[in-house]
Amino acid sequence: MTFQRARTEEQREIRRRAILDTASAMLDEMPVAAVTLNELSRRVGLAKPNVLRYFESREAVLLELLDRFLQEWLTELSGELAAGVGADLPMPGRAAAVAEILSSSLSRRKVLCELFGAQGSVLEHNVSVEVVARYKRASLERLTTMADLIRGHLPELGENATLFSLQTMVVAGAVSAFSTPPPSLRAAYEAEPDLARFHLELKDYLEQALTATLLGVLPRS
Repeated sequence: MTFQRARTEEQREIRRRAILDTASAMLDEMPVAAVTLNELSRRVGLAKPNVLRYFESREAVLLELLDRFLQEWLTELSGELAAGVGADLPMPGRAAAVAEILSSSLSRRKVLCELFGAQGSVLEHNVSVEVVARYKRASLERLTTMADLIRGHLPELGENATLFSLQTMVVAGAVSAFSTPPPSLRAAYEAEPDLARFHLELKDYLEQALTATLLGVLPRS
């Protein structure tokens, strides 16, 4: 892919989308840590300084992708919750259904979970105040959206829906790091099966963790 110089706002937006789409495709092939500006520039057909005209760093690209993936997930999650949580169920049944849907939905979006895990330790570094503040403002909107979705099926949560939503993202990010061990660790697990207890299956562990978290934040009868 090669580009002529972008001269209009429309052309610049096309260039930005191409960079983001290319980075997204890379994340389907490799972990977050392996995505570099050099390789991104090569694949998108731009010199590295030209990529930096649109995004100030690799982390800025990945933060914008994280927000994109989060928006897409929340859109799909709305339908998944509507279809899977019976309004006539008692509170414990609805809580169990919400935890199961969240864990299943997130386990199908491993790149999103990996980005959640990298957010605080990697992605929010090497970016300007302006970029990280813009991302955090967007994150507040997504958090509000998610809390409203959860509260719609578990009104008993009240204001704790926001806390639970944030905890869901944090737990998904943390568990994802243990669910995809590198080759050397997989070999160690095969050689010593007792060690494999540290290998957490993303869906199963998420469901357990989110169910426990919901039980902790739901009001007692």
